[in-house]
Amino acid sequence: MERTTCCVVGGGPAGMMLGLLLARAGVEVTVLEKHKDFLRDFRGDTVHPSTLRLLDELGLGERFARLPSRRLDTVRMHIGDTVVPLSDLRRIPGPHKHIAMVPQWDFLDLLASAAAEEPSFTLRMRTAVTGLLTEGGRVTGVRYEDADGATGEITADLTVACDGRDSLVRELAGLRPDYFDVPMDVWQVRVPAQADGAKDGAVFMRAKGDQFATTMDRGEYYQTSYLIKKGTDQELRANGIEWFRARIGDLFGWGEEVTDTIRSWDDVKLLDVTMGRLRRWYRPGLLCVGDAAHIMSPTGGVGVNLAVQDAVAAGRILAEPLRNGSVCVHDLERVQKRRLLPVAAVQRSQIAEHETLLRPALAGTLDPDRLPVPFRLLRSVPALRTLTGYLGGVGIRPERVPAFARR
Repeated sequence: MERTTCCVVGGGPAGMMLGLLLARAGVEVTVLEKHKDFLRDFRGDTVHPSTLRLLDELGLGERFARLPSRRLDTVRMHIGDTVVPLSDLRRIPGPHKHIAMVPQWDFLDLLASAAAEEPSFTLRMRTAVTGLLTEGGRVTGVRYEDADGATGEITADLTVACDGRDSLVRELAGLRPDYFDVPMDVWQVRVPAQADGAKDGAVFMRAKGDQFATTMDRGEYYQTSYLIKKGTDQELRANGIEWFRARIGDLFGWGEEVTDTIRSWDDVKLLDVTMGRLRRWYRPGLLCVGDAAHIMSPTGGVGVNLAVQDAVAAGRILAEPLRNGSVCVHDLERVQKRRLLPVAAVQRSQIAEHETLLRPALAGTLDPDRLPVPFRLLRSVPALRTLTGYLGGVGIRPERVPAFARR
């Protein structure tokens, strides 16, 4: 049986950031990632100003700046022929006034390489957790299976679930989220970029009839999220791929030279949208953070950055108890208390956007001549667009890297 001080399950943004911070504190930490690498399509690629500042504090800002990226500093929505500016990051306080669009695998590779420089850090790829070890009601570690089918056990003072919205560790621990109603699922698709489409530095949302989609300029292609009514995926796919090509082409004004690159339904990936939050993020010996603790809507693209903020708070609060071998339920409760307000505020905002914007758009009742009051105000008051840029890009109660992890 193997032994570590902290076992982190999941090598996503939360898991890799937490592993790096704890390793820099001198805590023995093992991160288990079930995949062979970080390459995944349609993962969250937005790195917000709050996360960019954290990278600076970690001494990784220059290395991050060398990664291939696009800068996004404004978000606009087209409702029919009406343009509604939603947010503007160009005047927010702080050194970073943009969102960096970076492939998530590059971001994770950066964190992994920095963590590997610490002698107390171990990353084990192709290692899938299959069960939890418990003793007297306390989680004491995990069971796992590696790429060769070999099984093993790792004991730990603390196990941290960073394994995402469909967290197996959360389920094994008997922790059940309270789910919120959502009006949509999302089809994710890529098409080649065109000179007359979305421009670098902007995210475009379009609503027309009963259609709603968001597209982001990624240089050679547009990464597009096309919303459908919740639970209608199979019904709509029965219409044929030509139907979808015509619909998305009409929405964005794309010609056949663009839409014909969507060759079949295999090119259209479904995100089954769920949204919820645990009432309690922990039990003795176990903590959930990121989407394992609070499943975010894709609205606003904030999930990655909230997960990173969770990890920084957890690293700061738990480093000393883990070093001393004294981590207890009170320490885990402190992490949840620290992060609950910003998470709840974002989810409340997402629910409001679902109800005022997305549900009417998918029902075909969003009238550009009678927009909801918040959108009319955003059109007429530029300062409000800076405020929404700050709330989306920096957020409530942003975290700072603890002194022990700064370089």
